[in-house]
Amino acid sequence: MSTQQIAGKRILVTGGTTGIGRETVKLLAGMRARLLTFGRHAPELGDALAYAALPEEAGLVADAAKREDIDMVFAAVDERLGGIDALVACAGLGAQPIFEMAEEDWRTVVETNLMGYMACARAAIRRMEASGGGHLLFVGSISPHIKAPGESVYAATKAGVEGFAETLRKEVAEKNIRVTLVEPGSVDTDMQQCSEDEKRAAVARQAMLHACDIAEGIAFALTRPERCDVLTLRIEPRFQKTA
Repeated sequence: MSTQQIAGKRILVTGGTTGIGRETVKLLAGMRARLLTFGRHAPELGDALAYAALPEEAGLVADAAKREDIDMVFAAVDERLGGIDALVACAGLGAQPIFEMAEEDWRTVVETNLMGYMACARAAIRRMEASGGGHLLFVGSISPHIKAPGESVYAATKAGVEGFAETLRKEVAEKNIRVTLVEPGSVDTDMQQCSEDEKRAAVARQAMLHACDIAEGIAFALTRPERCDVLTLRIEPRFQKTA
């Protein structure tokens, strides 16, 4: 079976300091990818780089919701990696129902979860087109499908990611750029509003996944042969809560 090799590939992972992003950085680092990642907080960034055994120059502090920070990230992509072969977009925030959130807070969630993905994709596409192609991978969610109470804002952003990814794929196919949407179910990340003990119990009863389970799915999509598109990869625990 022919597969794409990760070793030496220039990969930007957004939101690589926590959860799925953190585990993805670790896994891809072990596969000898050339990585750059970012997160909003320096302590978490330092911890994530140490966890993946990566040098300080593999990360930077930046906010996916800020236009100037995305410009800074891609300037670092050019300087430190010399280009980009794959974008793994996972920077995201959880949310409450819109009527329980301050205006600024729910707008920040939209800016991070949707606009941040779009801005990173735009910057990556320009570079990939110039270098002959690449792979855009967006971490979405099953939330737009299950529509659980309490997730109105979050589900709206992830529905936007889904629509963006599935349409963008048709727009960039002729540029030799592949697009994949990964849709996780419940995962034991910081976004879960429950204790660590509760998360461990949920994983034990197969009602929640480890973040590394999603990272492995991401690596699978990135290593398919060029003739193969993984359009949507939906990964759920066996007993996914749907309401």
